[in-house]
Amino acid sequence: MQISSKTIAREPNIGFIGGGNMASSLIVGLLNQGQVNARNLFLFEPNTEKAAELEKQHGINIAANNNELVEQCDVVVIAVKPQVLKNVLQPLIGSFNNKRPLIVSVVAGITASSINGWLNGDFAIVRVMPNTPALIGMGASGMYANDRVSAAERELTAQLMNAVGHSVWVTKEQDIDSVTALSGSGPAYFMLFIKSLIESAQTAGLDTDVAKTLALQTAAGTAELIRSNNLPLQTLIDNVTSPNGTTEQALRSFQNDGLSRIVNNAFSAAKRRSEELAEELKN
Repeated sequence: MQISSKTIAREPNIGFIGGGNMASSLIVGLLNQGQVNARNLFLFEPNTEKAAELEKQHGINIAANNNELVEQCDVVVIAVKPQVLKNVLQPLIGSFNNKRPLIVSVVAGITASSINGWLNGDFAIVRVMPNTPALIGMGASGMYANDRVSAAERELTAQLMNAVGHSVWVTKEQDIDSVTALSGSGPAYFMLFIKSLIESAQTAGLDTDVAKTLALQTAAGTAELIRSNNLPLQTLIDNVTSPNGTTEQALRSFQNDGLSRIVNNAFSAAKRRSEELAEELKN
């Protein structure tokens, strides 16, 4: 991962506070794509068994504590639960203000201003909302950078997140709440729809394995079909729909049952909860 920056002229050291699934997937993605060397990756994870396993598997550096990690890193990725973030950060005020790394937060619902407030500083912060397909290198991440983030740091963050899928920038921090409702929570929506489709096929007498195979391949193939051409979604839908045919009947049923309204209500509920989390945890 090459970065041309007055502040990061060499291969950057990247540290991870927290060694859960998201941190692990980022570490694996970066190493698998040859983006960084293991010697440039640092981790502090209070679960010593988990930390030792990650060290054994990937050859990364395990810090003795978070202060040691921050002091050695140009980029600090915060990957802990939102409810504990304040307590994690406040003992690190001195280290962060001494080192002044780029902060990349993958913590849901915590604003850049809250992070700056807890660290008693004015840091370059990128908020990222990834999703669980990042675990297999197929993630979708929305990213927001505050005014302190340089062009080089934006590039570095994009390289970091692209190691586990695709990433896009949003221009307003509040857009992260919409990203959370769309792609952050989105995998569960699609899983629920696929689960319901499989169960309907089972009820109709189709073998479970057959139903699952067909449903999963249909979902994967449809996503790739949409991605591979520039036709509007409605055109692609129309291409599948013959007049008075089976698809038309199913789509009419969706419409009669208010599918668009149901989806909009679910999206709004997720977005509202993301906004509530930010408000609840800001102090």
